[in-house]
Amino acid sequence: MFTAQQYVKAATLEEAYTLNQKRNNVVIGGGCWMKMNHRRYQTLIDLSGLGLDIIEETPEEFVLGAMVTLRQMETDEALKNTFGNGFYEMTRHIVGVQFRNCATLGGSLYSRFGFSDILTFLLALDCEVELAHAGRLPLAEYAQMPYDRDILAKVHILKNGRRAAYESFRQTATDIPVLTCAASVLNDTLRVVVGARPMRAICMEFPFPETEEAMEEICRKVQETVSFGSNLRGSGEYRRRLAGVLCRRAICSLKEDAVC
Repeated sequence: MFTAQQYVKAATLEEAYTLNQKRNNVVIGGGCWMKMNHRRYQTLIDLSGLGLDIIEETPEEFVLGAMVTLRQMETDEALKNTFGNGFYEMTRHIVGVQFRNCATLGGSLYSRFGFSDILTFLLALDCEVELAHAGRLPLAEYAQMPYDRDILAKVHILKNGRRAAYESFRQTATDIPVLTCAASVLNDTLRVVVGARPMRAICMEFPFPETEEAMEEICRKVQETVSFGSNLRGSGEYRRRLAGVLCRRAICSLKEDAVC
């Protein structure tokens, strides 16, 4: 369990950013993964007083604050009505409801875990992160950046008609995924995202397949192009085979939606 010398509930985002420039200070987020380490911090920075726990909808986009919990995303009707079951599928396997009531969107994305369900699915959408100092930038760019001392404040998700589907495979319920896969379509362009490789998620784009043969060719290209590693949950070759299966399932979900 971590320890700290002091706790500060930030009054402004600027205050939180300034405090976070000190190397041994840390933003708490939901604190769910922090409690697994044994570090001693100087100052814990709490963002819970900044109104960042709200999901806002405008005609053009959804704006999710960094303190929005995984459970909020899992159960939000507006997100479901716009994006189908994707937000539900990306969250429902993560540990348990008590954990998802604490874990935050900001903490999940800032950590950029290789096994992240959240990162995999959001990369399939058209998202931007809003940072306290650097402003807005595409999530795909942020996902590849090294860790820094900026603070992730919000996530903007464009409402542009993109449809998305999410698939994952776990050895047991609530475990960290062996592999994750998301697929989305906009203007006849298919985006495929593969995560838990066990490295960070990677994106690819293809023409949307109209035939069974074209879909199988895309799955084959994903298997051949993406690099997969081995760990205790599975070998690289096992993940490569899973990638073809999950990719096919995700694309099939999109094709079924199109028919409906």
